[in-house]
This record gives sequence, C-alpha cells and structure tokens, in this order.
Amino acid sequence: MTTPTAAPAAPTATAEPAAPGFWRRHRVWVLAAVALVLAVVVAVWIGGDDERHDGRYDPQNPGPEGARALAQVLEDEGVDVSVVRSADALAATDAGRGTTVVVTSAEQLARSTLERLVRDTRGARVVLVEPPYHLLGELEAGLDTAYSDGEEVRGDCADQRFDDLAITVDRATAYTTGSGCFPGEDEGYLLASGRDGLSLLGAGEALTNDQVLRGDNAAVALRLLGDEPELVWYVATIDDAVGEEAVSIWSFAPDWLVPAVWTVLLACVALLGWRFRRLGPLTTEPLPVVVRAVETTLSRGRMYRRSDDRAHAAAALRAATRRRLAARLALGRPATEADVVTAVAHHLGRREDEVAVLISSTAPEPTTDHDLVRLGEELDRLDREVRRG
Repeated sequence: MTTPTAAPAAPTATAEPAAPGFWRRHRVWVLAAVALVLAVVVAVWIGGDDERHDGRYDPQNPGPEGARALAQVLEDEGVDVSVVRSADALAATDAGRGTTVVVTSAEQLARSTLERLVRDTRGARVVLVEPPYHLLGELEAGLDTAYSDGEEVRGDCADQRFDDLAITVDRATAYTTGSGCFPGEDEGYLLASGRDGLSLLGAGEALTNDQVLRGDNAAVALRLLGDEPELVWYVATIDDAVGEEAVSIWSFAPDWLVPAVWTVLLACVALLGWRFRRLGPLTTEPLPVVVRAVETTLSRGRMYRRSDDRAHAAAALRAATRRRLAARLALGRPATEADVVTAVAHHLGRREDEVAVLISSTAPEPTTDHDLVRLGEELDRLDREVRRG
C-alpha cells in the first residue's frame, strides 16, 4: 500500500532590504547647504549692519573703549549732543560760538581734513582727542613723555575748571605746547593748547566707559565737553581726505568684499568639519603579504652591492655588532662606542685597539668586496667569542 508523499514546500521568498531614504542618501549635501545658508546670513549680518559703531571713543559704543556713558550723561545735563561722521555733516551743523566740537578717531585725520575742520568750526571750541604724530607739525605741538602707570596727574594750570582735579588713566600722551593743564614729567601737558585755539587731549581713556569713573576723570570730561550748551561729536574718517591723502588699500575694495571674505571663511570651516569628522573607531587590517626578515636583509645587501657602497655596508655591520655586544654585556642604552670597545676588550682579554679596528665607526673602510666579506667574518667570530664568554 503506497502512501501519498507530500509535495515539497515552495521556497519562501526572502525580504529584500529596504532602500535607504532620502535623508540617508542626501544628508551630507543637505547639511552642507544649511551650513552655507547660515554662513551667508552671518556674513550679511556682520558686513551689512551700518548702525554698529564699535570704534574707540565712539559716543555710540557701549563697550569698554566706547564713550556712550559720557555722551548720555552730557545729554542728561542739558547739553545738546550731535554725532556726525563726515566732514560734510560737520560743516552742515554750522558749529560756531556756543558750541564745543570734540574730534575722536583723530588718527583718521589728514592735513586737508584738519584744515577744513579749522575752517568749518570758526568760533567753536575744538578738542582733538589724541591727535596723531603726523599732525603735530600742523598743530604747532610736539610729542612728550607717554605715561602708562595709572598714576594721578594733577591739573596745576591757570584754568580754574581743572586746577583742583586729577586725571587717572592707564595710558596717556603729553604734548609740548606753550600752555596747558595736567603737566607731565617734562614740559608737556595732557591737555595742551594748539594753534587756532585747538585743545589737544592726550588722555583719551578718561572719556571711555571703562575709565570715566576713575579719579576725577568724569569731572574733567564734563567740564571739558559740557561747558557749552551744544556739543558736536565728530568721528573722523579717512574718507574725508582729498587727493592722494585718501588713497589706501581699502579705497579700491568694493562694499561686498568683507561679507564675501566672511562667507568664504565660514564655508571653509564647515568644509573642514565635514571632511575631517570621525567616521567611527579605528580598525586594524592585516597586510596583504608577509615579508621575512631574511628577504629584507638580502635585498638591502643587493642594493649596497649594486651601488658599490662598501663603506655604508661596513658601517651597518659594525653598528649592528656594537648593539649586539652591548646587549650581551648588559651595558645599557647610555653606553657609548668607547664603552663597548673597552668592555669587549676586558671581557676577552684583548687589547682595545684590536677590538676598535673591528667595531669602531672610525676604523678603516674596506676597499674591495673581499675585504668586506672578511670584515663580516671577523665581526661574526668576535660575536661568537663574546657569546661563549
């Protein structure tokens, strides 16, 4: 009686792995695009914000080197403070009698800008904050001692406004003129009088947010700049210069150069972070072939023979022999060549010159292949003698 055999089961289909999604396939490019967009936004924000004023002694700079605190206090005391940032804007204020003009960023002034400043402010009291060295001849002033000790400098002048006050700053410059206040060690003054009634203030740090409250700095600044009902704060710029004085490397740069440079730098940083990221733990991989030490030695010997470099070959043989002998005699790493020669000679009861002619680096070099072979045999014989003891 035959029993029906069951039909073989159909092979089950194996599920194919799902294809990677869009994010896994394109995440690198998506992240790079996001980084590039962020770089452009940051660059535009840094380079396109015209309302940022972070210059030294700037009346709208709230930083340590700015002078916003002094400007606000002057306004609170009833002084009409006007901030101008170009020579044309200064001329438009019609500054004259009853007006004080304070000039910061004086290092940006040129001779032509200074002449225009004097011409446009006839009758006003003009204060130049730390005028640069190249304008001292125009101001009929000289440069005196520079201070950097933070000690007080008393007024000691005929002007009753400052006679009982003292300036305390970290760094100041004294100017040599006919008269002034706050005398220095020699003949200069921290508040000097220049030509055309100009006042030269060499202690500009007394106006900054960081040091205006030191000593009598606040009182000096208020009496110097708040003596008139109107104050024009002129932030000088090199763009006001005329002719060749206005030529500089930035004169030829377009407005988009700074944002473009920031964009390139940020893009480079993003590229470095992408390409040099760690992809996981380090793995070891066996070499595809194994080279025996004897094969390496024979190959090196063939190269020496092909180049007829017997001196190099002899030096290699002697150096290897010295290392083996030093190890056998337990001389240690600090042992010198002379120490090895002495130890071998003492160990074998031979003269040092006999041993040195074999293993010393200054021994005569072999001139023929036969001499090189004989040297190798003698070095091998010496090694065996030391090993037998």
